[in-house]
Amino acid sequence: MVSSPPLRTLPDRIRQIALFEVGGLVLITPPFAWLSGVPMGHSFGMLALIALIAAVWNGSYNTAFDWIEGRLTGRTADRRPWALRALHALGFEGGLLAMTLPIVMIWTGMDWVSALVADLALAVAYVVYAFLFNLAYDRRYPIARQDRP
Repeated sequence: MVSSPPLRTLPDRIRQIALFEVGGLVLITPPFAWLSGVPMGHSFGMLALIALIAAVWNGSYNTAFDWIEGRLTGRTADRRPWALRALHALGFEGGLLAMTLPIVMIWTGMDWVSALVADLALAVAYVVYAFLFNLAYDRRYPIARQDRP
């Protein structure tokens, strides 16, 4: 049986989520507002709500993914291979898309097809961002190894 590697600590996970969400708002709100025609203030408010939902989803999803990966492979998340990083980012965004499509429709007044296109564009932007952010985060804040008896 593969031993279970250490997971990120709660303070580390909170820092990861906070940095991810703030960075996402700063980088993605302006292009979303410009491309969608939704005013900047409305775009920021909607994306902030989505960021709050995403923060809860982020902590839950990443902890579960890391735990399952660790149980199956014995490796920590900071040693995740590139292909699994891509799958991880796509899974995160797919789950988030299911939760946010109704919000985009209601907040912007878009019909469901336009909202789906806008939400998919956000998802693509965030998949790229999540991939790069998590790679950088794992390099900057590796998971501390714990000595076992």
